[in-house]
Amino acid sequence: MGFWKRLQAAAFPRRRAAAEYEAAAATRRTSGWLPATSDINTLVFRNLDTLRARSRDMVRRNPWAANALDAFVGNSIGTGIKPQSLHPDARIKERIQELWLRWTDEADASGLTDFYGLQALACRAVMEAGECLIRLRPRLAKDGLTVPLQLQLLEAEHLPTGENRKLENGNYIRAGIEFDQIGRRVAYWLYREHPFDAHNPVASTELVRVPADAVLHLFRPIRPGQLRGQPWLTQVLVKLYELDQYDDAELVRKKTAAMFAGFVLKNAPEDQMLGETATDSTGTALAGLEPGTLQVLLPGEDIKFSTPADVGASYETFMRVQLRSIAAGMGITYEQLTGDLTGVNYSSIRAGLLEFRRRCEQFQHQVIVYQFCRPVWRRWIEAALLSGALPKQGDLAPYYDAKWIPPGFAWVDPLKDIKAQVMAVRAGFKSRAEVVSEQGYDAEAIDREIAADNARARELGLSYDTDPGGDEREPS
Repeated sequence: MGFWKRLQAAAFPRRRAAAEYEAAAATRRTSGWLPATSDINTLVFRNLDTLRARSRDMVRRNPWAANALDAFVGNSIGTGIKPQSLHPDARIKERIQELWLRWTDEADASGLTDFYGLQALACRAVMEAGECLIRLRPRLAKDGLTVPLQLQLLEAEHLPTGENRKLENGNYIRAGIEFDQIGRRVAYWLYREHPFDAHNPVASTELVRVPADAVLHLFRPIRPGQLRGQPWLTQVLVKLYELDQYDDAELVRKKTAAMFAGFVLKNAPEDQMLGETATDSTGTALAGLEPGTLQVLLPGEDIKFSTPADVGASYETFMRVQLRSIAAGMGITYEQLTGDLTGVNYSSIRAGLLEFRRRCEQFQHQVIVYQFCRPVWRRWIEAALLSGALPKQGDLAPYYDAKWIPPGFAWVDPLKDIKAQVMAVRAGFKSRAEVVSEQGYDAEAIDREIAADNARARELGLSYDTDPGGDEREPS
């Protein structure tokens, strides 16, 4: 660097900022922008209890938040994400499917729903509280279950965020999760009862160490190394809270203004006008109006009708913009959040649903299937084999193989979609089994049902377009 360049750099050091990132520069526009530099776990642990409480409160009170959760759960889980065994032996495969079907009604330790209802409940808990805990509860043979295994769902409050310490054996606890010296999860320290259950006569704040292989911890990680999940409403909690207050304020303002039809002006306040009631405790007298009433005014009286101001043309536009922002922050469409289909056509709603359903598929595979369904299936197979409910034949590895089929998405115009699927199958771009799986069904089960229907139709002398072989029958 020459002499003049060094002199310029020393005399005008701020000019070097032009080569820096604008977002990192300390300017007037960014003077109040002081982001935290902590890691994700520090941020979550410090604020998780407050975020969870506010998220639950918003879901209880706010109709938009409640509807958003219902929309995502309904599309992600629906009637359930169901397994299809991939065992090569047809007899064993059929036995597995029959046994699983009977066990799903017994899966809930509380006896309130089935396995697929537990999926929906867990999904809702992950969205509302950020995470959900599932205990795998082995049962005794005398309990009379199809397979001696049940599931117990626990709210995230059972896992304390303030439990952080080092143990004598070298392990350490972070936010209620115990890790060994190489960072593996080995146990969860859980409250025996819900810590905020004020009406439980046996409520206790005692912590119980539960091995990690007996607990499933469901949450959606958003950063590497994240240990606990955050509520899905985190980004929009403040906006939802303030928008709800604004909407209520507009409602109260209009209600208050519309309560008075008019005001009567009198020269002598002590004189009663026709129809005037007795004064109340504050000395105010009200005059009622009925349909078709003609009010006669005394000399010196005048009447002034109330003309409350309208909310204005900007109210609807403002609410729509804010709700679109909330929908984007929650990962759903504006139409799903509000139920407002004004100005929506087939192309626009399909484009919005495509993006939304990609998010649903991502959540289905990465959270529900990987963190919940697959571990439950593996533990269920082990329990079925050990109890003798399933026969042990050959290699046990194929017993654990399964394909999880999520519920199919219904489209606005199913005719167009069916035609597209038929063309894809005929062109060789898709298999028929893949198309059936996309609809949320088991292709093999569908084939068996179709074969049974066709056989029954032939036996009864019926002919349908779905049975090409029916035309080859000899006439009776």
